Amino acid sequence: MKKIFTLITLTAFLFLKVTAQEISLDKGWKFKTGDSIQWASPTYNDQNWKPISASHSWESQGYPNYDGFGWYRLHLVIPSSIKEKSYLKDSVRIDLGIIDDNDEVYLNGKLIGKYGGRGGDIKTSHYGPRSYVIATNNPAILWDKDNVLAIRIFDTGGDGGIYGDDHKIIMADLMDNVSFNTDGEFSFGDKNSLSKAIKLISTSKYLYKGKLSFTVTDPENGNIVYDKINDADFTAGKPFTYTFNIARLDKKSYQINYTFTEDKSGKSKNKAELTPYMLTPYVTAKPRINGPDVFGAHPGNPFLYLIPATGRKPLIYEASGLPDGLKLDANTGIITGVVTQKGDYPVVFTVHNSLGSETKKFIIKIGDLIGLTPALGWNSWNAWGLSVNDKKVRISAKTMADKLSAHGWSYINIDDGWEAPQRTASGEITPNEKFPDMKGLTDYVHSLGLRMGIYSSPGPKTCGGYLGSWQHEDQDAKTYGDWGIDYLKYDWCSYSEVTHNPPALEDLKKPYQVMRASLNKIPRDIMFSFCQYGMGDVWKWGAEVGGNSWRSTGDIEDTWKSMSTIGFNQITDGPYAQPGHFNDPDMLVVGKVGWGDNQRNSRLTPDEQYTHISLWSLLSAPMLIGCDMGKFDPFTISLLINDEVIAIDQDALGKEAHQAIKTDNYQVWIKDLENGSKAVGIFNTSDKYQTITLNRNENELNGYSKIRDVWQQKYLISMGAHFVTKVAPHGVVLVKMSK
Repeated sequence: MKKIFTLITLTAFLFLKVTAQEISLDKGWKFKTGDSIQWASPTYNDQNWKPISASHSWESQGYPNYDGFGWYRLHLVIPSSIKEKSYLKDSVRIDLGIIDDNDEVYLNGKLIGKYGGRGGDIKTSHYGPRSYVIATNNPAILWDKDNVLAIRIFDTGGDGGIYGDDHKIIMADLMDNVSFNTDGEFSFGDKNSLSKAIKLISTSKYLYKGKLSFTVTDPENGNIVYDKINDADFTAGKPFTYTFNIARLDKKSYQINYTFTEDKSGKSKNKAELTPYMLTPYVTAKPRINGPDVFGAHPGNPFLYLIPATGRKPLIYEASGLPDGLKLDANTGIITGVVTQKGDYPVVFTVHNSLGSETKKFIIKIGDLIGLTPALGWNSWNAWGLSVNDKKVRISAKTMADKLSAHGWSYINIDDGWEAPQRTASGEITPNEKFPDMKGLTDYVHSLGLRMGIYSSPGPKTCGGYLGSWQHEDQDAKTYGDWGIDYLKYDWCSYSEVTHNPPALEDLKKPYQVMRASLNKIPRDIMFSFCQYGMGDVWKWGAEVGGNSWRSTGDIEDTWKSMSTIGFNQITDGPYAQPGHFNDPDMLVVGKVGWGDNQRNSRLTPDEQYTHISLWSLLSAPMLIGCDMGKFDPFTISLLINDEVIAIDQDALGKEAHQAIKTDNYQVWIKDLENGSKAVGIFNTSDKYQTITLNRNENELNGYSKIRDVWQQKYLISMGAHFVTKVAPHGVVLVKMSK
C-alpha cells in the first residue's frame, strides 16, 4: 500500500510547475463525487479517483447535471525555497480560482479555510473567487515534503466545482496588503476630456513610501499620450489619493497604467484600466417614442404598459384606438385596465411637449402569448446576491423610472434571498424581515409604470438555501398573483435532490410543467423564466412547456472569457427563438456588480461592454441589468439608453442572429429584422486592433446599400461591395443595413 501511494505522489508531482516564487496548481487534480471526511486525510488512497481539470466545471468533464458534494485532491511538495526568497516570509497564500458554489479547504487533513472566509452553511451558496492565507509556521504545511491539498465542494445547482485561471500557492508579499481603488467614476468634460480620482490603500500599519507612476497609452498605436511620476505615502486608514485630468481624447479606450514602487523593498504593485468613451448621442429635447412596436397580454387579466418616451418635460401622452377596457393617464403615459376580447388592436401613440410632437404605430395583441419581445429590466442577483432588501429594490425602481423606463426598460426583479425561513401553518410562503410589505413594494413599482418580478425554485430549497416551491406550487402562484407579481424566475437548484440523478428529459420538463399549470390558474400575466442552465437542450422544448425564456447556459461572470464564451456559443439554440419564447444567455454584467454587499466596477473593459450589449441585442436575449442602479455612472447609462441598439433586441420579428463568419480574429453575426433590414455585428475577438472587411455580396447582404452605425446613430459612407471598418480589441461595430 505504501509503494502504491508513493507512486501516485510522484506521478502527481510531474504536473506541478514550481518557480522561485510560486507553485502552480493548474494540473494534477483528482476528483470524486460524494462526501466523506476521510477524503481530507493525507494518508487516504485516491488511486482510483478520476483526473480532472481545475480550469473547467465538473459538468463539462463527464459529470453532467451533477449537483451536491464533490472532492478534489492534489499531491504536491511545498519547497522552503519560496519562503527563503520572499520579502516578508510570514504567510503563504493559496489561490483557487472560482469555487462554485461552496468549499472547505484542507491541507494535510487540517481545515485551513471555508466559503471564502464567510460564515454560514456549506449548502448555502457562496459562489466566487477563493484565496486563503495561512502562516508559514502553521503545522498544516509540511515544508519540502509531500502535502495533500483536499477541497470539499458543494454545488447548489448549475455549474459546479473549481474553475478559472491562475491556481497557485505563493508567498504573501509586502504588496499583498496594497490595492488600488479605481472604482470612482470618470467625469466627462469638454472636448472629450476625462478626470478621475484613484486611491492607494493598505490594510497594514506599515508606512508605505514610494513613487506612483501614471501612464496613458493609446492601444491602437502604442503611443504614450501622458506620463507622470508622483511621490506617494500611505498606511492603514490613511490612503493616498491621486486625481488626474486627461484632455482631448478620441472616442475610443485608452489604457491607464498605475504602478506604485515602494522605496525600501523595491517591490511594485500594478493596476491597469481602460478609459470609457460614450458613443450614444445625447437624448434630444424633442419628443421621441421608443420601445417595441408590439405588446401582448392575456384577455381578462390586468394590463399595464408605460409608453416609453423621451423629451423635455412635461410630456403629454395620447393614444388613439385603445381597445375597450383600457385607459391612458395623459400625464404619466401609463396604460391600465382589462381587455376581455382577443384580437390585434392597432393603436397610435402621440407624445407632445413644448418643442413639438411625435407619433408611433403600435399593436396591442390580446391573446395566448405574452412576452412578445425579450424582457428589459433589472435583477438583483449580480449586484446584491442574498443581501437584497426592500430599500435596494425601491432605489432600483426609482432609478429605472427616472433614467431608463423612457427607453423601454420595465422589469424590477427580486432574485434569491426574500423568503422567510418557514411557511405559515396553512403552507403559504411569506417574505422575510428584509421585505416587510411585498404587496406594498409591488404597488410602488406598479405606480411607476414598471413591472415586478420574483424568484423561486422547484426544489425544497433555493440556491441560496431559502424556501423553494416544491409541493407548494399552487399556493405560491396564488401568493404571487395576490402580490401583483409580473415575472417569475424559476431556478433548478435543489430540485435535483427530489428527482432522478441524472435526470431524464421528462424529469427536466416536469417542474416547469407543474408551475406553468399553477400560473395558468392565476388571473394575472406572469412572465415565466426557466433558470436551468440549458440542461436537456431546453430551447427545443421550453416553448412547449410554457416558458417565455429559458437559460441556455451556466452563470455569467464579468470577464471576457465568460461573457464571450457564452455569447458567441448561442448557435444551436438560435433557430428556436420566437415571439413569446426566447433564449436567455444570463444577465448583464455592466456597471457596479458584486453579488453581495460590496460592489465594484465590472471587470469588462468598455469595449467588452459594448460587445456585451450589442451581442445580447442581436441574440434577441432578455436584458436584465445586474448592477447597483443607485450608483449608475454616465458610461453605463449611455450603454443602456441607446434606443437604436435596444430596438434590435426588441424587434417584433423575434429572430435571433446567426453566426455568418468566424475566424481566429473576428466574427460577424447577422439578424433579420421585421422591416426587411439586417442588423450586423462585426466583433473583434482578438487582443489587438483589427481592420475588418465585410463583403456585401455575401451572407444575403447583396443590395443592402445603406449602412447606419447604431451606436453613434449616424449613416456611414461606403462605396462598392466592401465595407471596411476598424474594430477595437474585444470590441464591436454594430450596424443596421437596409436597401
